[in-house]
Amino acid sequence: MDKRERLEAVLESHDLDSVWFARPNSFAWLTGGNSVIDRESDTGVAAIGYDGTDVRLVTNNIEADRIEAEELPDLEASEVSIERFPWHASSLAEAVAERVASDERAAADIEMPGLERVDPTTVRQPLTERDRERYRELGGQTASAVESVCRELQSEDTEHEVASALRIALSARDIEAPVVLVGGSERAQQYRHYTPTEAELGDYALVSVTAERAGLHASCTRTVAFDPPSWLEDRHEAAARVETTALAATQAAAEDGGDAGDVFAAVQDAYDAVGHAGEWEHHHQGGAAGFAGREWIATPDHDAPVNVPMAYAWNPTVQGAKSEDTALVTDDEIEVLTATDRWPTTTVEAVDRELELERHGILDLEA
Repeated sequence: MDKRERLEAVLESHDLDSVWFARPNSFAWLTGGNSVIDRESDTGVAAIGYDGTDVRLVTNNIEADRIEAEELPDLEASEVSIERFPWHASSLAEAVAERVASDERAAADIEMPGLERVDPTTVRQPLTERDRERYRELGGQTASAVESVCRELQSEDTEHEVASALRIALSARDIEAPVVLVGGSERAQQYRHYTPTEAELGDYALVSVTAERAGLHASCTRTVAFDPPSWLEDRHEAAARVETTALAATQAAAEDGGDAGDVFAAVQDAYDAVGHAGEWEHHHQGGAAGFAGREWIATPDHDAPVNVPMAYAWNPTVQGAKSEDTALVTDDEIEVLTATDRWPTTTVEAVDRELELERHGILDLEA
């Protein structure tokens, strides 16, 4: 089903005359472009709508020409109606509401006067073929950027210095970085979200990013060691086995009509099997990825459907260690997207499931 067919299905299932998307990730999903000027805002500078016949774009007079010329790569110019409003006259939400007829039933992904709300998460799943190709490029370039920085690290580097280098490496590849976490050996053991500080890396470091381009999000974590503690390798392998189990359970849930809660149960069992029962309580385990860092995050009894082909980013942690990549899961394959051939890997077996994957290992810079 292509994207226009999905929009038609939304109109029919919700008995709507039109549906509108103003959040940047939903705008990107439909257009392939970027509607962001201010990254502190949840709303972009343009809204894209569909009424069963026409694609309509509403934006202010400042942005209209640029968006029409540069930010609609997935849409033919002839199929988009550009509707402008004076930048000083109203907000984007008000401008869209003014263009919806009084007898029209419409919905949007943000609050708009007189419009209902629609959840775009389900519309964006599963991934189209074009999105999957873009994801492969994003994943490979994200991993390349992260790993290139990691290979140059020194134990006396500060977490802030590493975070800055990561943002530069990603930006050079036209990739935004909504999440950059760097934890040196002390803080990585204390906190699961190791937001960067002036602390030096010390004996080892965990480096985690969520990267974004054209609305798609890719997450990965890498571990770099200088003089690692004796337990690091075992905990890293345990986290990698839980992650591999989560991916195997994801594929099985998609085949069997299961949900996020089914995958989460497999994750809990895997923690038990690798000798770290209860570790899941200290950090979320990840879930479906795509046009958000996580389209949904799995929890016990979570009933979100498991779709394929779809990206998944599971991120299990065992105190001081973490395993995370973004993988494309289909009926027949699990393809790690955030991978290169320039990082040490190890073969990891899922718990109680017939799956082996090459997972990222620990880069020992003192070896």
